[in-house]
Amino acid sequence: MSLDLDKYQRLFVEEASEQMAEMERALVGLEKNDDEGAESIDTIFRLAHSLKSMAATVGHDSIAVFAHALEDRMQSIRATGGISGPDELPMLFRALSELEKMLRLIEVNGDAGSPDLAGMAKLFGTPHFEEMDGDRSLRKEALEKKGSS
Repeated sequence: MSLDLDKYQRLFVEEASEQMAEMERALVGLEKNDDEGAESIDTIFRLAHSLKSMAATVGHDSIAVFAHALEDRMQSIRATGGISGPDELPMLFRALSELEKMLRLIEVNGDAGSPDLAGMAKLFGTPHFEEMDGDRSLRKEALEKKGSS
């Protein structure tokens, strides 16, 4: 019996899209300074964790690494009790946008491509992106851009 990998890819895209929509709602809640800040942060953390696992399961390593970096960032935000600084929330929205772009690429050509490493390294730091050793030139470019900013 053979597996229908296309079926699982479609299911991944569908589930991931739903999770990202929920993450966006939680980010909007944080942006509006709703009383549910801790709940929104926990929601984003949980969804990033789930997305990481789902992506790894279906072989989308770049999304898994990216979602792992987001999960770790949300853990740090949880530990400090909330968003710190005016740049953090826009970067979280940018991270979500990057994940959505990667997901759209899967729909179009079956591959997520690579995230904007230079931009994301500013928020997440570089260790996660070193895991993307499949393309060392991207990592090197990201580090060079980070150094020139």
